[in-house]
This record gives sequence, structure tokens and C-alpha cells, in this order.
Amino acid sequence: MKSVRLIFVLAICVSVFGGAYAQLAVTPTPKTYVCNRAPGAVTIDGSISEKEWGKAPWTDAFVDIEGDKQPAPRFNTRTKMMWDDKYLYFAAKMEEPDLWATLTENESVIFQDNDFEIFLDPDGDSHNYYEFEINALGTTWDLILGKAYRDGGPALTHWDLPGMKSAVQLQGSLNDPSDRDKGWTVEIALPLAGFRELYRGKAPKVGDYWRMNLARVQWRLDAKNGKYAKKRDKRGKKLPENNWVWSPQHVISLHKPECWGYLLFSGSATGADAKKLAINPDEEIRLWLYAAYAKQREFQKRKGRFAKSFKELGVEDFTVNGKSLINPEITAGPFGYALTAVSPFTGKACGIRYDGKSWIGAEVKRKGS
Repeated sequence: MKSVRLIFVLAICVSVFGGAYAQLAVTPTPKTYVCNRAPGAVTIDGSISEKEWGKAPWTDAFVDIEGDKQPAPRFNTRTKMMWDDKYLYFAAKMEEPDLWATLTENESVIFQDNDFEIFLDPDGDSHNYYEFEINALGTTWDLILGKAYRDGGPALTHWDLPGMKSAVQLQGSLNDPSDRDKGWTVEIALPLAGFRELYRGKAPKVGDYWRMNLARVQWRLDAKNGKYAKKRDKRGKKLPENNWVWSPQHVISLHKPECWGYLLFSGSATGADAKKLAINPDEEIRLWLYAAYAKQREFQKRKGRFAKSFKELGVEDFTVNGKSLINPEITAGPFGYALTAVSPFTGKACGIRYDGKSWIGAEVKRKGS
């Protein structure tokens, strides 16, 4: 009987104390898209059948924002990208049996309609990132977020990217429930000069990569009196929208830039150099740090203060891709904290601070090196 009690007590200890050291919920490695050089001038007219798009590969079909937790989207969405010295180009093709859009004024909150969206973070630090939205009428909204909403980031909603071009083409009739449509295509050119402020004054070069996600907001519709209306439940409440994305976020939020995929700039119009291009292995450390950051935020919400050490935070596994982080620590100051570690892959200092800004820094010279 004593042995049974001992086992029971040990089980409680493992549950209570072992649970405190649960493995961090690190985001799975996001997708990568190799962005080819444009072979010639691209006309932005909403058509994506021009020969210039011929060598650009399609992305994978979009998935639900939560990934495998939810069923696959009802309609297919794929995208292509290219770049040259002046522009970053996007082409999107969306299946849509019910073409619908209502917003006609630019800078409206476009995701209240069905829309296509682009999210870009040139330096990958989760601050000063760009969002673009467009509906089937060609109405657009672009904005910059100084930092993510979770970190109190203000949205600069009236900021415009100078020289941006966009166009849509419809394969069907807009706002007409009497027929079935095929879909719509979008073409966008974002001027790289406008991103220099977000990219430390530099244009991208071959081998660079930006953080990026692509999204589609899709509302369920009813047809009433010859018009579309958002579908409602039995209580009269609007059904929530679907969010379909290129690289899954694993939560219902696009404003977690650390979950976005990688846009990798190729120097070839055919992607012939793709095997020579690579994502910095320290990006996996950045993902680990964001998981620790999420745990720190939970701790702070629960305790009213932040943890001053990884031990207090309940983190004891510092393994990333089979290697142990070097000198992981939490440093505290009068206004906040930073979670830092030295990379076992490159020897560079990696970190994230209290407001969500992350970095991969200079190589750290250790004693004896």
C-alpha cells in the first residue's frame, strides 16, 4: 500500500514540477519561396498570363491559418513573385464562385470584404512591418505597424507606399448571385525604394531574404433579394471569416511576424541558383526565442512581473536543431528585459527584448578563440 502511495505522490510531483519545465511551443519552420528575377518589364493590368510570369514558380496552395488543425480551404489560392531593381511583383490566382466586393474607398478596412493580403518584414525583427490588402474592386489599403498589436504596436493606417501599382481581373460577374463565377486574379508591384526606410536604407540583393506571408480573407455569403450578404447563424450573428494563408501561422493571427515564411531573393530568372541560397540557421534560434518570449509574457500576466532567469521561467531545454544554445540568459533592466543566447551554429548573439523586437547580431568572441 505504501508503494502505491509513493507512486501516486511521485506522479503528482512530476505533474506539478515537471509541467513547469514543459517543452517550449516553438513554431515549426515556416515555408520558403525563392523569388526569381523578372526577365523583363511587367505590365500591371491584373492579367498573369504574360510570358514574364512563365518561369516564376507557383507557391503551394494556401492552407487554413491554423494549419492542419482545420480543414483545407474550400477554394484554391496560389501566388507567384518576381523582383527587379525597382519592384517586388506579386501575382495571385483565386478560385471564387461568388465574386463579391463592396468597399470602393482606398484606405478602408478591406478585410471586411473578401480580399488578398501581403505581409512583409524586410529585416525580420517583427517591428516596422508592411501590410497590403486589395479586394475584387481593386480597392486597396496599405499600412505599417511599428510593432505587433500584442506588443502595443500602433498601426500607421494612412501611410502609403509611394509608386505602388495594382490591378485585378475578374473571371465572372461581380456582385451577381444569379451566376457562378470562376475567380479573380491580382497583380501588384511594390516599389523597393519605398522599403528602404524599413530595410536600413538598403535594397535587397541576391541571397537576402525577407519575412513574408500571403493571406486571403473569405466570408461565407448568402444571396438575398438578388444581392450578397454575409451569412449569419441562427441567432443572427455574422459567421466569422476564414483566413487562408501561404505559410501557416498555427494560431488565428497574422500579426505574429515570427511565424511568417521566408522570401528568398534569387539572381536568376529561372531560379537556377536556388540550391546555392539558404536561410540563416540562426533563424531557428529566433523561433526558439519567440517561444520563450511568449512564455515570459504568460508569466508576466500571471505574476505581475517578468521572470529574471530561465530557471524561474521554467525553461531547461536549450536545444535547437540538436545543438545547445550558448549562454542563454535573461537580463533585466529598469524598463524591461531581454532574452539572449549565442548561436552554436554561427557564434552570433541572438536576442529578443521586452517589446518583441528581435535580432541576430555580430559574432561573439569567446575566451581562447
